[in-house]
Amino acid sequence: MFDLIVKGGTLPDGQVTDIGIQGGKITAMEALGSAQAKRVVDATGDLVSPPFVDPHFHMDATLSYGLPRINASGTLLEGIGLWGELKQVMTQDEVVERALTYCDWATSMGLLAIRSHVDTCDDRLLGVEALLHVREQVKDYIDLQLVAFPQDGFYRDPTARDNTLRALDMGVDVVGGIPHFERTMADGKASVRELCEIAAQRGLQVDLHCDETDDPQSRHIETLAFETQRLGLQGRVAGSHLTSMHSMDNYYVSKLLPLIAEAEINAIPNPLINIVLQGRHDTYPKRRGLTRVKEMLAHGINVGWGQDCVLDPWYSLGTADMLDVAFMGLHVAQMTSPQEMRTCFDMVTTNNAKTMGLDDYGLYVGAKASLVILDANDPVEALRLRATRLCVIANGRVVSQTPRADATLSLEGRPERSRRRHRPHTA
Repeated sequence: MFDLIVKGGTLPDGQVTDIGIQGGKITAMEALGSAQAKRVVDATGDLVSPPFVDPHFHMDATLSYGLPRINASGTLLEGIGLWGELKQVMTQDEVVERALTYCDWATSMGLLAIRSHVDTCDDRLLGVEALLHVREQVKDYIDLQLVAFPQDGFYRDPTARDNTLRALDMGVDVVGGIPHFERTMADGKASVRELCEIAAQRGLQVDLHCDETDDPQSRHIETLAFETQRLGLQGRVAGSHLTSMHSMDNYYVSKLLPLIAEAEINAIPNPLINIVLQGRHDTYPKRRGLTRVKEMLAHGINVGWGQDCVLDPWYSLGTADMLDVAFMGLHVAQMTSPQEMRTCFDMVTTNNAKTMGLDDYGLYVGAKASLVILDANDPVEALRLRATRLCVIANGRVVSQTPRADATLSLEGRPERSRRRHRPHTA
């Protein structure tokens, strides 16, 4: 007797199988025939995927768009200034409410693992306390990983260093930073060194906002690669954004990419935000800012798409839909071959799970029974349609269901019939 059986679904690799779930774990992946279960979900003809994963988000700011005002210039720097204004007036209850609302959105979209940065440039650590509370509230269905993030600079802000250490002492999971926002390149380099040392001493992961700028001289990723190797942090470090690489000369990048690969640094571009915020000072040609995704993949670097922002001081759109993120990413990175599009699907599932260190993630016997059933035949179709999440299962329990998006057509001269919206009709 299983708790739940998912019948006849198609896995991302094309295999068709039943999935048996017991005690919050996948316990069988085979034809289960007449096996009994407390609940059966029919996934025949549908794509069954591991849940979506977002390795880069700002949950303390989410759903705050328009508070206390709108980012008129649309720039990164005005967004940072606006966030500084909001921090002075927001309450812990408001942060919790917005974050829990976003987690509800994420659950309905099959997004069941999120790494969120939380600002530590606030002596109250209000956002830290709020998101630690949210992490506890959602732990049964979302893996929420928190990054201690000194938004105004680890050294530039006078209390950021002490507050970042306090946040880690409170139970925040990952060491964050923003070296390109320090007052000098030298301070940025020193912050990378100390932040990596803190992570090494505490046995934690590192995730730095690294070179989120159009300045090709912003090269803190080189320092991050060096410190990662010096301290033995390989596989535990992520460089987020890396947009300056978009503007670097090819010769320097030809040196840089092997260093990143040797250090086993994970890369997290955020396509929706990177193409909106970067190039704001350009006329034409206008840079779009996305880092060199295809080149990093070709060097064996683990690359995954991040959402970054939803309805906050930096971005006025967003729905917690990682397929939307990947859809934009494949366009801007020009990853339009069938294999490249499948890679883009991996970049919001398995690649991101690797970045977050989710050891029990995936579709295999013994894995955590968290998965999503999509109204699509395969990963490429899921991207093309940003397919409906028909059923979301978290830790062996159905947590969200959405009706199939069918359309009934009444066209002159043709019989009325129902067809799946945007999917080819088959007899």
